[in-house]
Amino acid sequence: MGKVIVIIGIIIIAIGLGIHYGVRIPWIGRLPGDILIQRENFTFYFPLTTGILISLLIMGIIYIIRKINGG
Repeated sequence: MGKVIVIIGIIIIAIGLGIHYGVRIPWIGRLPGDILIQRENFTFYFPLTTGILISLLIMGIIYIIRKINGG
């Protein structure tokens, strides 16, 4: 279990560094289903579809890691 936590930590650090230094994936945040409401003095953005997609991706990675480790 310790190895999995370390791997997840490394992945989170890599994502954070990528965001910090400007590595962008063009379609992240602009998927159909992401909610964007713009008014005169107000903007509301809720990345619903992007959040679901990232969650599925992370769950898939965890599933593969657990299968490799025999869990």
